Amino acid sequence: MIAAQHAESATGTAMPVLVMEGLGKDYAAPVLDGVSLTLAPGQVLALTGENGAGKSTLSKIVCGLTPASRGHMRLGGAAYAPSSRREAEQLGVRMVMQELGLVSTLSVAENLLLGRLPHRAGWIRRADMHALAAQQLARIGLQHIDPATPVAALGIGQQQMVEIARNLRDDTRVLVLDEPTAMLTPRETAQLFEQIDAMKAHGVAIIYVSHRLEELQRIADQVAVLRDGRLVDVRPMAGVREDELVERMVGRAVHSLEDRPRRKAGPVVMQVRGLGRGQVVRAVDLDLHSGEVLGLAGLVGSGRTELLRLVFGADRADQGEITLGSGSGSGNGNSARPQHVQGNWRSPMQAIRAGIGLVTEDRKSQGLLLPQPIRVNITMSDLAAVARSGWLRTAKERSIAQRLSQLLRVRSHGIEQAVSTLSGGNQQKVVFARWIHRDCRVLLLDEPTRGVDVGARADLYAELDRMAAAGKAMLMVSSDLRELMAVCDRIGVMSGGRLVGIFERGQWTEQMLLSAAFSGTGGRSAAPPSSPSTPASVSASA
Repeated sequence: MIAAQHAESATGTAMPVLVMEGLGKDYAAPVLDGVSLTLAPGQVLALTGENGAGKSTLSKIVCGLTPASRGHMRLGGAAYAPSSRREAEQLGVRMVMQELGLVSTLSVAENLLLGRLPHRAGWIRRADMHALAAQQLARIGLQHIDPATPVAALGIGQQQMVEIARNLRDDTRVLVLDEPTAMLTPRETAQLFEQIDAMKAHGVAIIYVSHRLEELQRIADQVAVLRDGRLVDVRPMAGVREDELVERMVGRAVHSLEDRPRRKAGPVVMQVRGLGRGQVVRAVDLDLHSGEVLGLAGLVGSGRTELLRLVFGADRADQGEITLGSGSGSGNGNSARPQHVQGNWRSPMQAIRAGIGLVTEDRKSQGLLLPQPIRVNITMSDLAAVARSGWLRTAKERSIAQRLSQLLRVRSHGIEQAVSTLSGGNQQKVVFARWIHRDCRVLLLDEPTRGVDVGARADLYAELDRMAAAGKAMLMVSSDLRELMAVCDRIGVMSGGRLVGIFERGQWTEQMLLSAAFSGTGGRSAAPPSSPSTPASVSASA
Protein backbone atom coordinates (compact mmCIF):
# COMPACT_ATOMS: atom_id res chain seq x y z
CA MET A 1 0.00 0.00 0.00
CA ILE A 2 1.26 3.46 -0.86
CA ALA A 3 0.08 6.38 1.25
CA ALA A 4 0.15 9.89 -0.09
CA GLN A 5 0.18 11.45 3.37
CA HIS A 6 3.96 11.65 3.23
CA ALA A 7 4.08 13.41 -0.14
CA GLU A 8 4.54 17.16 -0.09
CA SER A 9 1.63 19.06 -1.58
CA ALA A 10 1.70 22.28 -3.57
CA THR A 11 0.34 24.10 -0.52
CA GLY A 12 3.02 23.13 1.97
CA THR A 13 1.98 22.02 5.48
CA ALA A 14 -1.62 23.29 5.56
CA MET A 15 -4.13 21.06 7.37
CA PRO A 16 -5.44 18.45 4.91
CA VAL A 17 -8.96 19.11 3.70
CA LEU A 18 -9.61 15.43 2.91
CA VAL A 19 -7.92 12.28 4.20
CA MET A 20 -8.71 8.76 2.91
CA GLU A 21 -7.33 5.82 4.86
CA GLY A 22 -7.49 2.20 3.72
CA LEU A 23 -10.59 2.63 1.55
CA GLY A 24 -11.94 -0.52 -0.05
CA LYS A 25 -15.06 -1.51 -1.95
CA ASP A 26 -16.40 -5.00 -2.69
CA TYR A 27 -19.08 -6.07 -5.14
CA ALA A 28 -18.90 -9.63 -6.45
CA ALA A 29 -15.16 -9.18 -5.92
CA PRO A 30 -12.99 -6.37 -4.53
CA VAL A 31 -12.83 -3.42 -6.94
CA LEU A 32 -10.95 -1.12 -4.56
CA ASP A 33 -8.52 -2.19 -1.87
CA GLY A 34 -6.52 -0.28 0.72
CA VAL A 35 -6.38 3.15 -0.91
CA SER A 36 -4.93 5.93 1.26
CA LEU A 37 -4.63 9.49 -0.02
CA THR A 38 -4.45 13.01 1.41
CA LEU A 39 -5.67 16.16 -0.31
CA ALA A 40 -4.55 19.63 0.81
CA PRO A 41 -6.40 22.94 0.24
CA GLY A 42 -5.65 24.35 -3.22
CA GLN A 43 -4.14 21.08 -4.44
CA VAL A 44 -5.03 19.30 -7.68
CA LEU A 45 -4.59 15.55 -7.36
CA ALA A 46 -4.64 13.75 -10.70
CA LEU A 47 -6.21 10.30 -10.42
CA THR A 48 -5.44 8.02 -13.34
CA GLY A 49 -5.37 4.36 -14.34
CA GLU A 50 -6.94 1.95 -16.80
CA ASN A 51 -10.70 1.57 -17.17
CA GLY A 52 -11.95 -0.54 -14.28
CA ALA A 53 -8.94 0.34 -12.12
CA GLY A 54 -11.22 1.87 -9.47
CA LYS A 55 -11.04 5.61 -10.21
CA SER A 56 -14.79 6.17 -10.53
CA THR A 57 -15.51 3.92 -7.55
CA LEU A 58 -13.13 5.93 -5.35
CA SER A 59 -14.67 9.18 -6.60
CA LYS A 60 -18.18 7.94 -5.82
CA ILE A 61 -17.16 6.98 -2.27
CA VAL A 62 -15.73 10.46 -1.71
CA CYS A 63 -18.93 12.08 -3.01
CA GLY A 64 -21.45 9.90 -1.15
CA LEU A 65 -22.72 7.98 -4.17
CA THR A 66 -21.66 4.63 -2.76
CA PRO A 67 -20.44 3.59 0.72
CA ALA A 68 -17.00 2.15 1.32
CA SER A 69 -16.81 -1.49 2.40
CA ARG A 70 -13.89 -0.65 4.68
CA GLY A 71 -11.62 2.20 5.62
CA HIS A 72 -12.58 5.71 6.68
CA MET A 73 -12.28 9.38 5.69
CA ARG A 74 -11.85 12.74 7.42
CA LEU A 75 -12.99 16.09 6.02
CA GLY A 76 -11.36 19.13 7.58
CA GLY A 77 -10.27 16.99 10.54
CA ALA A 78 -13.79 15.63 11.27
CA ALA A 79 -15.05 12.13 10.54
CA TYR A 80 -16.59 12.02 7.08
CA ALA A 81 -18.89 9.24 5.80
CA PRO A 82 -21.62 10.76 3.59
CA SER A 83 -24.65 8.57 3.08
CA SER A 84 -25.77 10.40 -0.07
CA ARG A 85 -24.60 12.85 -2.70
CA ARG A 86 -26.84 15.49 -1.15
CA GLU A 87 -25.15 15.11 2.23
CA ALA A 88 -21.71 15.35 0.63
CA GLU A 89 -22.71 18.52 -1.26
CA GLN A 90 -24.04 20.09 1.94
CA LEU A 91 -20.54 19.58 3.37
CA GLY A 92 -18.95 21.17 0.29
CA VAL A 93 -17.90 18.03 -1.62
CA ARG A 94 -19.13 18.00 -5.22
CA MET A 95 -18.60 15.87 -8.31
CA VAL A 96 -18.87 16.37 -12.05
CA MET A 97 -19.50 12.84 -13.24
CA GLN A 98 -18.34 11.31 -16.50
CA GLU A 99 -21.96 10.37 -17.21
CA LEU A 100 -24.02 13.55 -17.08
CA GLY A 101 -26.49 14.02 -14.23
CA LEU A 102 -28.63 16.73 -15.80
CA VAL A 103 -32.42 16.48 -16.08
CA SER A 104 -32.99 16.73 -19.83
CA THR A 105 -36.63 17.87 -19.55
CA LEU A 106 -35.73 20.90 -17.40
CA SER A 107 -34.19 24.17 -18.56
CA VAL A 108 -30.53 25.08 -18.16
CA ALA A 109 -31.42 27.48 -15.34
CA GLU A 110 -33.50 24.87 -13.50
CA ASN A 111 -30.63 22.37 -13.71
CA LEU A 112 -28.07 24.89 -12.50
CA LEU A 113 -30.16 25.91 -9.46
CA LEU A 114 -31.88 22.61 -8.73
CA GLY A 115 -32.47 22.37 -4.99
CA ARG A 116 -32.05 26.12 -4.45
CA LEU A 117 -34.51 27.71 -6.86
CA PRO A 118 -35.42 31.29 -5.85
CA HIS A 119 -39.08 31.41 -4.84
CA ARG A 120 -41.67 33.43 -2.96
CA ALA A 121 -44.77 31.96 -1.35
CA GLY A 122 -44.14 28.69 -3.21
CA TRP A 123 -43.85 30.35 -6.65
CA ILE A 124 -40.56 30.25 -8.55
CA ARG A 125 -39.18 33.72 -9.29
CA ARG A 126 -38.16 33.04 -12.89
CA ALA A 127 -36.53 36.40 -13.54
CA ASP A 128 -34.26 35.90 -10.52
CA MET A 129 -33.62 32.28 -11.51
CA HIS A 130 -32.53 33.25 -15.02
CA ALA A 131 -30.34 36.10 -13.72
CA LEU A 132 -28.55 33.79 -11.25
CA ALA A 133 -28.15 31.12 -13.92
CA ALA A 134 -26.70 33.65 -16.37
CA GLN A 135 -24.09 34.65 -13.78
CA GLN A 136 -23.14 31.01 -13.24
CA LEU A 137 -22.91 30.36 -16.99
CA ALA A 138 -20.75 33.45 -17.47
CA ARG A 139 -18.19 32.08 -15.01
CA ILE A 140 -17.31 29.35 -17.49
CA GLY A 141 -17.74 31.28 -20.73
CA LEU A 142 -21.28 30.19 -21.61
CA GLN A 143 -22.82 33.65 -21.96
CA HIS A 144 -24.27 32.65 -25.33
CA ILE A 145 -26.56 29.99 -23.83
CA ASP A 146 -30.08 31.15 -22.95
CA PRO A 147 -30.85 29.94 -19.38
CA ALA A 148 -34.41 29.12 -20.53
CA THR A 149 -33.14 26.58 -23.10
CA PRO A 150 -34.17 22.96 -22.39
CA VAL A 151 -31.09 20.87 -21.66
CA ALA A 152 -32.26 18.28 -24.21
CA ALA A 153 -31.77 20.92 -26.95
CA LEU A 154 -28.03 21.24 -26.18
CA GLY A 155 -25.25 19.13 -27.63
CA ILE A 156 -23.34 16.72 -25.39
CA GLY A 157 -20.36 19.09 -25.11
CA GLN A 158 -22.56 22.00 -24.06
CA GLN A 159 -24.34 19.77 -21.54
CA GLN A 160 -20.94 18.86 -20.10
CA MET A 161 -20.13 22.56 -19.65
CA VAL A 162 -23.48 23.15 -17.94
CA GLU A 163 -22.78 20.21 -15.60
CA ILE A 164 -19.43 21.77 -14.72
CA ALA A 165 -21.02 25.20 -14.17
CA ARG A 166 -23.59 23.61 -11.85
CA ASN A 167 -20.83 22.52 -9.49
CA LEU A 168 -18.84 25.77 -9.44
CA ARG A 169 -20.19 26.99 -6.12
CA ASP A 170 -18.57 29.37 -3.66
CA ASP A 171 -18.98 26.94 -0.74
CA THR A 172 -17.12 24.09 -2.48
CA ARG A 173 -14.29 22.55 -0.45
CA VAL A 174 -13.54 19.48 -2.58
CA LEU A 175 -14.43 19.15 -6.27
CA VAL A 176 -14.13 15.83 -8.12
CA LEU A 177 -13.93 16.12 -11.91
CA ASP A 178 -14.37 12.76 -13.68
CA GLU A 179 -13.19 13.06 -17.31
CA PRO A 180 -14.53 16.63 -17.53
CA THR A 181 -12.96 17.46 -20.90
CA ALA A 182 -13.89 14.26 -22.77
CA MET A 183 -16.45 16.15 -24.86
CA LEU A 184 -14.90 19.64 -24.80
CA THR A 185 -13.02 21.51 -27.50
CA PRO A 186 -9.65 23.17 -26.77
CA ARG A 187 -11.33 26.54 -26.18
CA GLU A 188 -13.78 25.12 -23.63
CA THR A 189 -11.00 23.12 -21.98
CA ALA A 190 -8.99 26.33 -21.58
CA GLN A 191 -12.02 28.00 -19.96
CA LEU A 192 -12.33 25.09 -17.54
CA PHE A 193 -8.64 25.28 -16.64
CA GLU A 194 -9.02 29.00 -15.87
CA GLN A 195 -11.78 28.11 -13.42
CA ILE A 196 -9.62 25.39 -11.86
CA ASP A 197 -6.79 27.90 -11.35
CA ALA A 198 -9.26 30.30 -9.71
CA MET A 199 -10.60 27.57 -7.40
CA LYS A 200 -7.08 26.55 -6.42
CA ALA A 201 -6.35 30.16 -5.48
CA HIS A 202 -9.41 30.08 -3.18
CA GLY A 203 -8.24 26.88 -1.46
CA VAL A 204 -10.56 24.39 -3.18
CA ALA A 205 -9.04 20.91 -3.35
CA ILE A 206 -9.59 19.10 -6.64
CA ILE A 207 -9.49 15.44 -7.62
CA TYR A 208 -9.06 15.36 -11.40
CA VAL A 209 -9.76 12.03 -13.13
CA SER A 210 -8.53 11.91 -16.72
CA HIS A 211 -6.84 9.77 -19.35
CA ARG A 212 -5.53 12.84 -21.17
CA LEU A 213 -2.04 12.93 -19.73
CA GLU A 214 -1.12 16.26 -21.32
CA GLU A 215 -3.94 17.83 -19.26
CA LEU A 216 -2.60 16.34 -16.05
CA GLN A 217 0.79 17.86 -16.72
CA ARG A 218 -0.88 21.25 -17.21
CA ILE A 219 -2.94 21.43 -14.00
CA ALA A 220 -1.99 18.70 -11.49
CA ASP A 221 0.29 19.04 -8.47
CA GLN A 222 0.32 15.32 -7.61
CA VAL A 223 -0.59 12.20 -9.57
CA ALA A 224 -1.94 8.96 -8.11
CA VAL A 225 -2.05 5.82 -10.25
CA LEU A 226 -4.56 3.02 -9.63
CA ARG A 227 -4.21 -0.45 -11.09
CA ASP A 228 -6.66 -3.29 -10.41
CA GLY A 229 -8.16 -1.38 -7.48
CA ARG A 230 -4.86 -0.72 -5.72
CA LEU A 231 -2.77 2.42 -5.43
CA VAL A 232 0.53 1.67 -7.20
CA ASP A 233 2.13 5.09 -7.33
CA VAL A 234 1.83 8.61 -5.89
CA ARG A 235 4.30 11.29 -6.87
CA PRO A 236 4.61 15.00 -7.70
CA MET A 237 3.43 15.70 -11.23
CA ALA A 238 6.39 17.93 -12.08
CA GLY A 239 8.96 16.05 -14.12
CA VAL A 240 6.83 12.94 -14.73
CA ARG A 241 7.21 11.75 -18.31
CA GLU A 242 4.10 10.68 -20.17
CA ASP A 243 5.55 7.35 -21.27
CA GLU A 244 6.53 6.29 -17.73
CA LEU A 245 3.12 7.28 -16.39
CA VAL A 246 1.42 5.21 -19.08
CA GLU A 247 3.59 2.24 -18.23
CA ARG A 248 2.65 2.54 -14.54
CA MET A 249 -1.02 2.65 -15.53
CA VAL A 250 -1.16 -0.30 -17.92
CA GLY A 251 1.89 -2.34 -16.93
CA ARG A 252 3.32 -2.24 -20.46
CA ALA A 253 4.78 0.24 -22.93
CA VAL A 254 2.33 1.96 -25.30
CA HIS A 255 3.74 3.41 -28.50
CA SER A 256 2.86 6.80 -29.95
CA LEU A 257 1.23 7.01 -33.39
CA GLU A 258 1.92 10.67 -34.11
CA ASP A 259 4.73 10.01 -36.63
CA ARG A 260 2.90 7.30 -38.55
CA PRO A 261 2.80 7.57 -42.37
CA ARG A 262 -0.41 8.11 -44.28
CA ARG A 263 -2.25 4.90 -45.15
CA LYS A 264 -2.58 4.05 -48.83
CA ALA A 265 -6.18 4.91 -49.65
CA GLY A 266 -8.26 2.87 -52.07
CA PRO A 267 -11.26 3.80 -54.21
CA VAL A 268 -14.08 6.04 -53.00
CA VAL A 269 -16.50 4.06 -50.84
CA MET A 270 -18.88 6.87 -49.88
CA GLN A 271 -19.56 10.13 -51.67
CA VAL A 272 -21.56 12.93 -50.00
CA ARG A 273 -22.73 15.86 -52.09
CA GLY A 274 -24.53 18.99 -50.84
CA LEU A 275 -25.80 17.24 -47.70
CA GLY A 276 -27.53 19.63 -45.33
CA ARG A 277 -30.16 20.17 -42.67
CA GLY A 278 -31.23 23.74 -41.97
CA GLN A 279 -28.41 25.86 -40.55
CA VAL A 280 -26.93 22.95 -38.59
CA VAL A 281 -25.26 21.20 -41.55
CA ARG A 282 -24.92 23.26 -44.71
CA ALA A 283 -24.18 21.73 -48.12
CA VAL A 284 -21.33 19.41 -47.12
CA ASP A 285 -19.31 17.64 -49.84
CA LEU A 286 -16.84 14.88 -49.02
CA ASP A 287 -15.39 11.66 -50.39
CA LEU A 288 -14.46 8.79 -48.08
CA HIS A 289 -11.99 6.21 -49.40
CA SER A 290 -11.54 2.59 -48.48
CA GLY A 291 -8.58 1.96 -46.22
CA GLU A 292 -8.52 5.42 -44.63
CA VAL A 293 -9.60 7.23 -41.47
CA LEU A 294 -10.99 10.70 -42.21
CA GLY A 295 -11.25 12.86 -39.09
CA LEU A 296 -13.72 15.65 -38.38
CA ALA A 297 -12.57 18.46 -36.09
CA GLY A 298 -14.42 21.59 -35.00
CA LEU A 299 -15.90 23.42 -32.05
CA VAL A 300 -18.94 22.18 -30.15
CA GLY A 301 -21.94 23.16 -32.26
CA SER A 302 -19.95 23.19 -35.51
CA GLY A 303 -22.07 20.40 -36.99
CA ARG A 304 -19.69 17.43 -36.64
CA THR A 305 -22.06 15.10 -34.81
CA GLU A 306 -25.03 16.35 -36.80
CA LEU A 307 -23.25 15.45 -40.05
CA LEU A 308 -22.66 11.91 -38.82
CA ARG A 309 -26.30 11.62 -37.81
CA LEU A 310 -27.37 12.66 -41.31
CA VAL A 311 -25.04 10.13 -42.94
CA PHE A 312 -26.46 7.44 -40.62
CA GLY A 313 -30.11 8.40 -41.27
CA ALA A 314 -30.76 9.35 -37.64
CA ASP A 315 -31.94 12.83 -38.77
CA ARG A 316 -33.64 13.76 -42.03
CA ALA A 317 -31.67 15.81 -44.55
CA ASP A 318 -33.20 18.83 -46.31
CA GLN A 319 -30.88 18.56 -49.29
CA GLY A 320 -28.06 16.62 -50.85
CA GLU A 321 -27.35 13.00 -51.71
CA ILE A 322 -25.26 10.04 -50.57
CA THR A 323 -23.70 7.44 -52.85
CA LEU A 324 -22.08 4.24 -51.62
CA GLY A 325 -19.60 2.72 -54.07
CA SER A 326 -18.77 -0.96 -54.27
CA GLY A 327 -15.71 -0.48 -52.04
CA SER A 328 -15.01 -3.38 -49.74
CA GLY A 329 -17.47 -6.17 -49.35
CA SER A 330 -18.26 -7.76 -46.01
CA GLY A 331 -18.84 -11.18 -44.68
CA ASN A 332 -22.25 -10.57 -43.17
CA GLY A 333 -24.32 -10.26 -46.32
CA ASN A 334 -24.29 -6.47 -46.65
CA SER A 335 -24.66 -5.48 -50.30
CA ALA A 336 -21.46 -4.29 -51.95
CA ARG A 337 -23.30 -2.93 -55.00
CA PRO A 338 -23.28 0.84 -55.58
CA GLN A 339 -26.24 2.52 -53.87
CA HIS A 340 -27.56 6.06 -54.23
CA VAL A 341 -30.07 7.93 -52.07
CA GLN A 342 -31.47 11.40 -52.62
CA GLY A 343 -31.29 13.30 -49.31
CA ASN A 344 -30.24 10.56 -46.94
CA TRP A 345 -31.34 7.17 -45.63
CA ARG A 346 -34.94 6.90 -44.42
CA SER A 347 -33.74 5.39 -41.14
CA PRO A 348 -30.61 4.06 -39.39
CA MET A 349 -31.78 0.54 -40.21
CA GLN A 350 -31.59 1.31 -43.92
CA ALA A 351 -28.08 2.71 -43.43
CA ILE A 352 -27.01 -0.39 -41.50
CA ARG A 353 -28.33 -2.65 -44.24
CA ALA A 354 -26.32 -0.62 -46.74
CA GLY A 355 -23.18 -1.32 -44.72
CA ILE A 356 -22.85 1.76 -42.46
CA GLY A 357 -22.32 1.57 -38.69
CA LEU A 358 -22.19 4.29 -36.00
CA VAL A 359 -20.34 4.41 -32.70
CA THR A 360 -22.47 7.07 -31.00
CA GLU A 361 -21.13 9.80 -28.70
CA ASP A 362 -23.79 9.02 -26.06
CA ARG A 363 -23.32 5.35 -25.28
CA LYS A 364 -25.81 5.13 -22.42
CA SER A 365 -28.89 6.61 -24.03
CA GLN A 366 -28.18 5.78 -27.67
CA GLY A 367 -25.66 2.95 -27.82
CA LEU A 368 -26.35 0.27 -25.22
CA LEU A 369 -29.03 -1.93 -23.70
CA LEU A 370 -27.76 -1.34 -20.17
CA PRO A 371 -29.59 -4.16 -18.31
CA GLN A 372 -28.53 -6.72 -20.92
CA PRO A 373 -25.25 -8.67 -20.77
CA ILE A 374 -22.13 -7.95 -22.78
CA ARG A 375 -22.94 -10.91 -25.03
CA VAL A 376 -26.28 -9.47 -26.17
CA ASN A 377 -24.94 -5.95 -26.67
CA ILE A 378 -22.10 -7.16 -28.89
CA THR A 379 -24.03 -9.57 -31.14
CA MET A 380 -27.29 -7.60 -31.55
CA SER A 381 -25.87 -5.69 -34.54
CA ASP A 382 -25.99 -8.84 -36.69
CA LEU A 383 -28.22 -11.57 -35.27
CA ALA A 384 -28.28 -13.37 -38.61
CA ALA A 385 -24.62 -14.24 -38.07
CA VAL A 386 -25.45 -16.11 -34.85
CA ALA A 387 -28.73 -17.72 -35.91
CA ARG A 388 -29.91 -20.51 -38.18
CA SER A 389 -33.47 -20.88 -39.49
CA GLY A 390 -34.63 -18.25 -37.01
CA TRP A 391 -33.07 -19.99 -33.98
CA LEU A 392 -30.26 -18.43 -31.99
CA ARG A 393 -27.05 -20.47 -32.03
CA THR A 394 -26.04 -19.81 -28.43
CA ALA A 395 -22.63 -21.44 -28.63
CA LYS A 396 -21.62 -19.34 -31.64
CA GLU A 397 -23.00 -16.17 -30.06
CA ARG A 398 -20.97 -16.78 -26.91
CA SER A 399 -17.85 -17.59 -28.91
CA ILE A 400 -18.08 -14.35 -30.93
CA ALA A 401 -18.81 -12.22 -27.87
CA GLN A 402 -15.95 -13.83 -25.95
CA ARG A 403 -13.48 -13.27 -28.83
CA LEU A 404 -14.36 -9.61 -29.30
CA SER A 405 -14.39 -8.96 -25.57
CA GLN A 406 -10.88 -10.36 -25.32
CA LEU A 407 -9.73 -8.52 -28.45
CA LEU A 408 -10.68 -5.15 -26.95
CA ARG A 409 -9.67 -6.14 -23.41
CA VAL A 410 -13.09 -5.50 -21.88
CA ARG A 411 -12.57 -5.69 -18.11
CA SER A 412 -15.45 -7.78 -16.76
CA HIS A 413 -16.35 -10.92 -14.86
CA GLY A 414 -17.53 -12.51 -18.09
CA ILE A 415 -19.72 -11.94 -21.12
CA GLU A 416 -22.88 -12.48 -19.04
CA GLN A 417 -22.15 -9.41 -16.89
CA ALA A 418 -24.71 -6.62 -17.32
CA VAL A 419 -23.28 -3.71 -19.30
CA SER A 420 -24.69 -1.26 -16.72
CA THR A 421 -22.15 -2.53 -14.18
CA LEU A 422 -19.11 -1.84 -16.38
CA SER A 423 -17.00 1.29 -16.19
CA GLY A 424 -17.68 3.97 -18.81
CA GLY A 425 -14.61 3.09 -20.84
CA ASN A 426 -15.46 -0.61 -20.92
CA GLN A 427 -19.01 0.24 -22.00
CA GLN A 428 -17.48 2.14 -24.92
CA LYS A 429 -15.45 -0.91 -25.89
CA VAL A 430 -18.65 -2.98 -26.01
CA VAL A 431 -20.21 -0.46 -28.42
CA PHE A 432 -17.09 -0.65 -30.57
CA ALA A 433 -17.15 -4.47 -30.51
CA ARG A 434 -20.72 -4.45 -31.79
CA TRP A 435 -19.69 -2.82 -35.06
CA ILE A 436 -16.62 -4.99 -35.44
CA HIS A 437 -19.07 -7.92 -35.32
CA ARG A 438 -21.27 -6.29 -37.97
CA ASP A 439 -18.28 -5.87 -40.32
CA CYS A 440 -19.54 -2.67 -41.98
CA ARG A 441 -18.05 -1.11 -45.11
CA VAL A 442 -18.24 2.37 -43.55
CA LEU A 443 -17.89 3.02 -39.82
CA LEU A 444 -18.86 6.39 -38.35
CA LEU A 445 -17.07 7.11 -35.08
CA ASP A 446 -18.39 9.89 -32.83
CA GLU A 447 -15.95 10.45 -29.94
CA PRO A 448 -15.08 6.72 -29.98
CA THR A 449 -12.48 6.91 -27.19
CA ARG A 450 -14.41 9.15 -24.78
CA GLY A 451 -13.58 7.96 -21.27
CA VAL A 452 -11.23 5.25 -22.55
CA ASP A 453 -7.79 4.88 -20.97
CA VAL A 454 -4.52 5.10 -22.91
CA GLY A 455 -3.96 1.35 -22.95
CA ALA A 456 -7.45 0.68 -24.26
CA ARG A 457 -7.05 3.49 -26.79
CA ALA A 458 -4.00 1.72 -28.17
CA ASP A 459 -6.11 -1.43 -28.56
CA LEU A 460 -8.84 0.51 -30.39
CA TYR A 461 -6.31 2.25 -32.63
CA ALA A 462 -4.82 -1.15 -33.51
CA GLU A 463 -8.31 -2.32 -34.47
CA LEU A 464 -8.77 0.77 -36.67
CA ASP A 465 -5.50 -0.14 -38.39
CA ARG A 466 -6.75 -3.68 -38.97
CA MET A 467 -10.05 -2.46 -40.38
CA ALA A 468 -8.31 0.05 -42.65
CA ALA A 469 -5.98 -2.68 -43.91
CA ALA A 470 -9.08 -4.74 -44.72
CA GLY A 471 -10.40 -1.88 -46.87
CA LYS A 472 -12.94 -0.43 -44.47
CA ALA A 473 -13.56 3.32 -44.49
CA MET A 474 -13.92 5.34 -41.28
CA LEU A 475 -15.22 8.86 -40.59
CA MET A 476 -14.20 9.91 -37.08
CA VAL A 477 -15.30 12.86 -34.93
CA SER A 478 -13.14 13.74 -31.94
CA SER A 479 -12.75 16.78 -29.70
CA ASP A 480 -9.14 15.71 -29.09
CA LEU A 481 -6.98 17.21 -31.84
CA ARG A 482 -4.00 15.15 -30.73
CA GLU A 483 -6.02 12.00 -31.28
CA LEU A 484 -7.11 13.07 -34.76
CA MET A 485 -3.55 14.02 -35.68
CA ALA A 486 -2.27 10.64 -34.47
CA VAL A 487 -4.93 8.41 -36.03
CA CYS A 488 -6.28 10.07 -39.18
CA ASP A 489 -5.02 10.18 -42.75
CA ARG A 490 -6.96 13.39 -43.47
CA ILE A 491 -8.73 15.81 -41.16
CA GLY A 492 -11.75 17.83 -42.22
CA VAL A 493 -12.69 20.89 -40.16
CA MET A 494 -16.32 21.90 -39.53
CA SER A 495 -17.24 25.49 -38.68
CA GLY A 496 -20.73 26.96 -38.55
CA GLY A 497 -22.23 23.85 -40.13
CA ARG A 498 -19.87 23.90 -43.13
CA LEU A 499 -16.90 21.75 -44.01
CA VAL A 500 -14.39 24.59 -44.40
CA GLY A 501 -11.35 22.52 -45.31
CA ILE A 502 -9.67 19.13 -45.45
CA PHE A 503 -6.01 18.78 -44.46
CA GLU A 504 -3.68 15.98 -45.59
CA ARG A 505 -1.42 14.09 -43.16
CA GLY A 506 1.98 15.73 -43.04
CA GLN A 507 0.58 19.09 -44.13
CA TRP A 508 -1.36 20.11 -41.02
CA THR A 509 -0.43 21.67 -37.70
CA GLU A 510 -2.56 22.06 -34.60
CA GLN A 511 -2.65 25.83 -35.19
CA MET A 512 -3.95 25.34 -38.74
CA LEU A 513 -6.76 23.10 -37.53
CA LEU A 514 -7.73 25.52 -34.76
CA SER A 515 -7.65 28.50 -37.13
CA ALA A 516 -9.97 26.68 -39.53
CA ALA A 517 -12.32 25.76 -36.66
CA PHE A 518 -12.62 29.44 -35.71
CA SER A 519 -12.91 30.65 -39.29
CA GLY A 520 -16.70 30.90 -39.19
CA THR A 521 -18.94 30.30 -42.17
CA GLY A 522 -19.54 32.36 -45.29
CA GLY A 523 -19.08 29.38 -47.60
CA ARG A 524 -15.41 30.12 -48.31
CA SER A 525 -12.63 27.66 -47.81
CA ALA A 526 -8.97 27.96 -48.39
CA ALA A 527 -7.69 27.02 -51.78
CA PRO A 528 -5.32 24.13 -52.25
CA PRO A 529 -1.65 25.05 -52.32
CA SER A 530 -0.16 26.23 -55.57
CA SER A 531 3.30 25.01 -54.63
CA PRO A 532 4.94 22.76 -52.02
CA SER A 533 6.06 25.86 -50.11
CA THR A 534 2.48 26.84 -49.31
CA PRO A 535 1.99 26.17 -45.57
CA ALA A 536 -1.27 24.20 -45.71
CA SER A 537 -3.11 21.91 -48.05
CA VAL A 538 -6.79 22.65 -47.73
CA SER A 539 -9.75 22.14 -50.03
CA ALA A 540 -13.49 22.21 -49.65
CA SER A 541 -13.87 18.58 -50.58
CA ALA A 542 -11.85 15.45 -50.38
